[in-house]
Amino acid sequence: MTDVLSRRDLDFLLYEWLDVESLTSAKRFAEHSKDTFDAVLDLCADIAHKHFEPHNKLSDAAEPRMRPDGTVEMIEDVKAALDVYSAAGLIAGQFDEALGGMQLPTTVARAAMAWFQAANASTSAYPFLTMANANLIATYGTAEQIDHYVRPMLEGKYFGTMCLSEPQAGSSLADITTRAVKQDDDSYRITGTKMWISGGDHELTENIVHLVLAKAAGGGPGVKGISLFVVPKYLPDGVRNDVTLVGLNHKMGNRGTTNTLLNFGDGTNAVAGNDAAGAVGFLVGEEHRGLSYMFHMMNEARIGVGFLAISLGYVGYLKSLDYAKVRTQGRPLGAKDPSSPPVALIEHADVRRMLLAQKSYVEGALALGLYCSRLVDEQDSTDNDRIKSESTLLLDVLTPIAKSWPSHWCLEANSLAIQIHGGYGYTRDYDVEQYYRDNRLNPIHEGTTGIQGLDLLGRKVTMQGGAGLLLLGSRLTETVERARGASGDTVEFAARLESSWNDIVTVTAALWSTGDPAVALANSTVYLEAMGHIVIAWMWLEQLTAVEGKSGDFYDGKRRAARYFFVYELPKVAPQLALLSSLDRTTLDMKPEWF
Repeated sequence: MTDVLSRRDLDFLLYEWLDVESLTSAKRFAEHSKDTFDAVLDLCADIAHKHFEPHNKLSDAAEPRMRPDGTVEMIEDVKAALDVYSAAGLIAGQFDEALGGMQLPTTVARAAMAWFQAANASTSAYPFLTMANANLIATYGTAEQIDHYVRPMLEGKYFGTMCLSEPQAGSSLADITTRAVKQDDDSYRITGTKMWISGGDHELTENIVHLVLAKAAGGGPGVKGISLFVVPKYLPDGVRNDVTLVGLNHKMGNRGTTNTLLNFGDGTNAVAGNDAAGAVGFLVGEEHRGLSYMFHMMNEARIGVGFLAISLGYVGYLKSLDYAKVRTQGRPLGAKDPSSPPVALIEHADVRRMLLAQKSYVEGALALGLYCSRLVDEQDSTDNDRIKSESTLLLDVLTPIAKSWPSHWCLEANSLAIQIHGGYGYTRDYDVEQYYRDNRLNPIHEGTTGIQGLDLLGRKVTMQGGAGLLLLGSRLTETVERARGASGDTVEFAARLESSWNDIVTVTAALWSTGDPAVALANSTVYLEAMGHIVIAWMWLEQLTAVEGKSGDFYDGKRRAARYFFVYELPKVAPQLALLSSLDRTTLDMKPEWF
């Protein structure tokens, strides 16, 4: 059986590069060691292979359906797998010991979750959303809310969701119409409709904890009026809340995850004994600060989406690598004897090109995801204000890249995996076609690529007078300086990275020099793609310095993948930067009637 991830690569990134073992010197992680980290990774790999991977194709083929009574039917394997996951205490992994958690470093927890995301993207979505939900309530909720909702979620008794989008609003949260009306007992009545709610209804757990954005009176127009509410499917006294499943969305991929249209307060499940119409909700934090609270969860989810894209790209790469080694077809270029036996696909240069491309994408993206996770651990474990603030700032800048770059390029890895399989890859008989379908959502999930581009260029590189961009540049330059003392290609690649970084800094200044945000942001997606490639090149240069002086097939593979990225991929940035520096107005000047 093909592994869904490379444990050797994870060990290299965690221990030889990021030195996560050093985190155990911090008070928060003092009870851990490399042995406990390895035990968690071993456990997750075992559960993922035995309980998640076996029903991946089955849950894709037999997607959830809505029964006539409004409940959801799905294959039993999903609940069985999630019960094993919950019983292992994995939902509580990163949480405080006071809540029953293990206080695992985020870096280790993200690596552990990647096994499940690679083995079964759909089933892993339920605990993924639950952990993000519980983390938000644990951060901003009251002690009572933590007892009523967080603790049961960490035990796997409840699962959680995030309810942002609405049919008419999509990603434009300023246009949501869900309303919240305060009651005499300080609860609220929530009325409205939410769309695209993953995990929005099921019978997998005793309860579902919805985190719902709604507008309360007195908050002003747009996003200023948005507040955040806990709206459980069942209230603390066991009474069914007025939350109704209207329908299930049927998607191209991730078919095993219920994706729902929910009505809050339509009277279908009206709470008996309550005169006020609407679902009962409980305010999280303060009124009218809901969007800032939800971004706590959303930013966590964005990095998690990046990991999902990485995991799906990685498993597709490994499956196509195995296929290329055993599938024989064709003969080497220049072969003089037409009767000679066919060779394995991997003997062909173009197949090796596609495998190298996949390797460079998925291993580079995994390095970025784990690097961002290490920044979270620095935030959580240090008492040094400078380290904390720098980790927060750098994470802010990298988050749109860590979400969008894997969503684009690990999807491309899945496309190449299909190509390597040939016609077989386009059939349901092989796994790689499902990985592509499952991964195709991630460029849309938790903010489209266009939104991430606007966030990066419009906010992240300009905030605090450009402090985030300067900090990223200083970290990248530190890597370049270390690489100058290395051997082989590393010195040359350091110079190429430094040149690309200097160019994008110049372009950033040029874009904003016009004083016209419309012009500056017209091609923000191109900017995001260019910056993403430069950041991944940085991740590869980091890995090159980590393998310096080491021998063996694994390290030679790292060197070749790095070389591929610098020779084939980084040069793509130059024409993108040229386009940006020209302040091109093609998209701005195109009139709708000309299409």
